[in-house]
Parts: sequence; structure tokens; C-alpha cells
Amino acid sequence: MRVFLIWQRVLMTGAVSALVFLLAGCGDGGGGRQFLSIGTAGTGGIYYPLGGAIASRLSIADPDRQYTAEVTGGSVENMNRVSLGAMDIGFSMATTVYEAFHGGAGFDQPLSDLRVIAPLYANVVHVVVPDNSSDTSVGDFRGKRVSVGAPGSGTEQLARQLLLAYDITYDDAEIRYLSFRESVNALRDGAIDAAIICVGYPASSVLEVTTTGVAQLLPVDSAHIAIMSETYPYYAAGTIPQGTYPRMESDVATVAVMNWLVARTDIDAAVVTNLLDVLRDDREDLVRVNAMAEQIRLDALSEAPIQLHNAAQRWLEGRGNEPQ
Repeated sequence: MRVFLIWQRVLMTGAVSALVFLLAGCGDGGGGRQFLSIGTAGTGGIYYPLGGAIASRLSIADPDRQYTAEVTGGSVENMNRVSLGAMDIGFSMATTVYEAFHGGAGFDQPLSDLRVIAPLYANVVHVVVPDNSSDTSVGDFRGKRVSVGAPGSGTEQLARQLLLAYDITYDDAEIRYLSFRESVNALRDGAIDAAIICVGYPASSVLEVTTTGVAQLLPVDSAHIAIMSETYPYYAAGTIPQGTYPRMESDVATVAVMNWLVARTDIDAAVVTNLLDVLRDDREDLVRVNAMAEQIRLDALSEAPIQLHNAAQRWLEGRGNEPQ
């Protein structure tokens, strides 16, 4: 028994030593790769799969770092965590980027250490109602059960502003804070009357309920798009093209808002440069994961809603880009 205990102690000591060695190798000063996180959103949208593809390509292009895409609550959570240093890069809608930097809606104080490091594609608002709904406009949602997106998401911020454009406050409706996946399930079950989903197209969650005939899309009319774009500098007119979803026989007018990748001012310049190079040079690989990557315009850096990171500014001025 004594021999067994001695050997057990030896084995435990060896295991601990091996663990210490491995952890030391993973540290910044141990010669291992640095681990960086990319905050995306839930799995039912485009952020997460595209974020995973970007992380994979960056990990190949950057031998000093390993990148991982994280599932998160979305834009608001991402901006807060990036600013706190709990996350390295965050996906975000322009709505949230602007409000976070200026300390606007949803933020207690300005997150002035945030910088745009890369453009993505434009989100468009999908106003989804049951296929047998008599509602023809967002203006009909007063008193209705409306999903406005997950808490801490850019969709929730946008939904609040969209409803306000129609003179509807959260007190005027029964608000549900549901993710994209939860929203379509609730529509299918008759648990809500409408869902506001801001995402690139085609969105898997919307495709699911339109394919099965459960739901349809409503337009956002030009007058209310104008109200939003005049009030908030990050909105513009957008379109969901005919045929994007089943039984869509014409274009659907709606609101559009750009998506951006954001980091803190102190992120390594090499990370920013590598990211922009990947978005320029590995476009085909990203498109194979999600077709929305085809809509990434690197020249949109000049239209960022807040300041560019210094490395992004240098890349834009000195390396050139390929507008899409």
C-alpha cells in the first residue's frame, strides 16, 4: 500500500508539472500563440458562422495568434465586452457602434476607446408576421405581441427605434425579447404576432418560416425610413430582393444598417492589418461559408460611424482595397 501511495504521488507530481509546462507555453511570454476572441451573436443569424470563418482564416494567416468565434447576445454585449478588455474583436451593427462610442441609448457612458477595424455587409430589417395576419404595417403593432430581439442585441436597439418611428413605444405593445430562433419558433406556435429581425439575407431563421408557409414579410414604407435616417445617421433605405424567400413575388422595401468589426485602440496593429488582408484576399473562402461575405466592401472604411483604428486608416491609405 505504501508503494502504491508513493507511485500515486509521483504520477500526480508529474501531471502537475506537465500542466504547468503547457500553461507556460500558452502565455504571451512562453513562445506559444496568443489567443484572441471574436464576439458574434446567436447561432441563428449570420454573425456566428461568418465570425467562425474569419477566425479560421485569421488563425492560418497569423502564426502568432489563435482566433476563436464566441456565441454572444449580440452587438451591445460585444461593445461592452470589447471596451472592458474581456473580448478582443466584436461584430456590431452601426446602430450600436455609434451609440456605444457616444454614450447613447443602451450605454451608461461613452465607450471612447472603441475603434472600427473593418467593414462587413449591410443588415436589413425583416418585419415578419404570421402568413394569415391582417397587419400590413409596423403601425398595426400597437397592443400586439412583438419580438424585438435578444437582450443586449443591436436588433433590440433598432426595433425600439423602428417602433418609435411609427409612434409606438414599448409601453404600447407586449414586448418579447427573443433571439432569431426563438422568434420564428414563437411565430410558428402562435405565441407572438410579429418579429423584428435585423440580419443579412437570406437569413436561415426567416427562410425556415417562409418556406413552410408560416410567415410573410411586411415592408417599411419610405416615409418612415426617412424618419429613421433623418433621426439617426446610421440608417438608410434598403431592399430585400424579389425571390430571396419563397413566395416573394416583388422586392420588399425596408431599413438597412451596416455591420462593422470593432476593437479597442490598444489592439495590436498586426491583428487589424491581417484581418483586412483576409477580408480582401480570402473572400472566396468566406463566401463559401455565407454568401453575405460577397457584399463586404472594404472601401466602406471611409464611411465608418466612428473613428477608424490607426492601423485601419493606414491600411486604407497605403494598401488599397477592392470595392465590391
